[in-house]
Amino acid sequence: MVSILRRLATTALVPRLSLSSKFMDSSSALNCKNNVGSQRLLALAQQLRLYKAPSFHDDIDEQTMEENDGKVVSQVGFPESTTPIAQDPQKFRPKRAAVLICLFEGDAGELRVILTKRSSKLSTHSGEVALPGGKADEGDKDDEDTAKREAKEEIGLDPELVDVVTFLEPFLSKHLLRVVPVVGILHDKRAFKPVLNTGEVESVFDAPLEMFLKDENRCQEEREWMGQKYIIHSFDYETNHKKYLIWGLTAGILIRAASVVYQRPPAFLEQNPRFKIPEDASKDSVMR
Repeated sequence: MVSILRRLATTALVPRLSLSSKFMDSSSALNCKNNVGSQRLLALAQQLRLYKAPSFHDDIDEQTMEENDGKVVSQVGFPESTTPIAQDPQKFRPKRAAVLICLFEGDAGELRVILTKRSSKLSTHSGEVALPGGKADEGDKDDEDTAKREAKEEIGLDPELVDVVTFLEPFLSKHLLRVVPVVGILHDKRAFKPVLNTGEVESVFDAPLEMFLKDENRCQEEREWMGQKYIIHSFDYETNHKKYLIWGLTAGILIRAASVVYQRPPAFLEQNPRFKIPEDASKDSVMR
């Protein structure tokens, strides 16, 4: 079983692109808009625009997916698969949400991602580390619109500063919320002046993306749901004399994002089982 999971983790990173090495090579320089982007970010943007989220079942096309209601899904922090499980329109369907994986180049040339710590006053996930984002509104055109709107509302990130380059496969939160990770690049970090919505966000910080591939400052907890065991990953991170715990859905999304960007699997076993949404699921259902 372990060997199969490792093989799946490796093959899920296709297509592999030669731009990975270029991303890590700063020997040459190119200019981008406003002369604030680096050759690394330009190469990364090109790499990610070519990325297509993998399907667990290649024989199921998009039309078939749309004709069926419900899917086999993965637990907290794991990608949702594309296997249809129900055709009854009255069946429970997860609400949509989107989060923004906003990447930029740090002072040392490393790739970093913007994160928030949610307000302790919130009714769900209070005080937890999260990616900017939230539930889709009726006025949102698509997942990109949702992620950018929420990022502006939460931390004052101007949508015009973010160049969206790709989307990852959807994830399922423990509250059965279908979350689409939207990957964007912030070419000019200096132009971002955080303005926090204190009702939702306590603080904003950033972390190196590559840390989510390393088996350092990481711990894991094995849980079981619907007869299948799965792993929840947690990463300890300290910056500006503050300590943060990045875990669950956020950690799972960032592990996947780092795997795609650096084109290699993490140095630890993810153990990504798939689950079917129970027939009696409702908006109040929670994965334990």
